[in-house]
Amino acid sequence: MSLLLLQDVAQNYGAFAAIGAGLAAIGGGIGVGKIGGAAMEAMARQPEMQGKLQGSAIVLIAFIEAVALFGVVVGLMGVLG
Repeated sequence: MSLLLLQDVAQNYGAFAAIGAGLAAIGGGIGVGKIGGAAMEAMARQPEMQGKLQGSAIVLIAFIEAVALFGVVVGLMGVLG
């Protein structure tokens, strides 16, 4: 249901979809940078928690990348479709 709605939006707003794809990529980069910076700071404060922090950071980065990729794909569907 939501995929059909996103396809409809992408087809009707092609020029704005390209801007949205760029913003999704930028937002994903900012999110990954913030998680990486916070994880490094936390590891510097408590080195014994390194394994747990790295695991949590990797999972969070994967979620952010998935959402950003989904946004880029929907944006490109509007540009190319």
